[in-house]
Amino acid sequence: MRPVRTGIGLSIGGLLFLGLLTLLGINPLPFLGLATKAPEVQMQQSAEPYQESAQEAQYRETIAVVLADTEDTWSALLPKYGVQYVAPKLVLFDGLVQSACGTAEAAMGPFYCPLDQKVYVDTSFFNDLNQRFGAPGDFAQAYVIAHEVGHHVQNLVGTAEKVRAAQERSSQADANALSVRMELQADCYAGVWGRTAAQSRQLLEAGDVEEGLRAATAIGDDRLQKMTQGRVVPDAFTHGSSEQRVRWFRRGLETGDPAACDTFAAREL
Repeated sequence: MRPVRTGIGLSIGGLLFLGLLTLLGINPLPFLGLATKAPEVQMQQSAEPYQESAQEAQYRETIAVVLADTEDTWSALLPKYGVQYVAPKLVLFDGLVQSACGTAEAAMGPFYCPLDQKVYVDTSFFNDLNQRFGAPGDFAQAYVIAHEVGHHVQNLVGTAEKVRAAQERSSQADANALSVRMELQADCYAGVWGRTAAQSRQLLEAGDVEEGLRAATAIGDDRLQKMTQGRVVPDAFTHGSSEQRVRWFRRGLETGDPAACDTFAAREL
């Protein structure tokens, strides 16, 4: 399926900004409507079957391995907290996808939709992670998937619903602050998976942790804002600074304990 758009939409810079800010985050679709003039988007069915490239096949294999391993990790951990783990579904798409949360384009980056419990990934994003953000490597890709699964965990345990309810009663600044805590917790959960994968299943290789840390650094709000608008606006952060993202990812890696990821109880992030 390919997108066919009419009307006025975001500029290239606007799409990039949305894509960067919503990378690895809470469903970005509601913000898209605020940032655009509601272009009409239609799906056009291709007459030819999609031909997967060799690189796309490699990405798909990596994603499948990581997703399966996160299932092993959280299936073992969550029952300790009285929660049965139900694995999310994975949707790989090219260009445009229809989710239960709405229609999304590849420029918006990977996202998790709590309404259908699916992780959506356009594999071309990993090219950007490598070339544009300077975070190459299999574990950088694994970090992305593990972070989105972290949002799934938040949905299963009820954290996501509580935060969404609190955001509806909050000012924009306070809602952004809650979003940052959600994102940093998902980073920490990604680290918990990394710790388990390293210790229990020896999946990590030399340099893998550094790849994940580079990815966490690359997608901090401060760095992304500097890239897209030339200045940093902390009150507009929705995911956390590079330093914060690295700190919480590292905490999960070092402890392997989901209880250590309570960003909402932390006085300082």
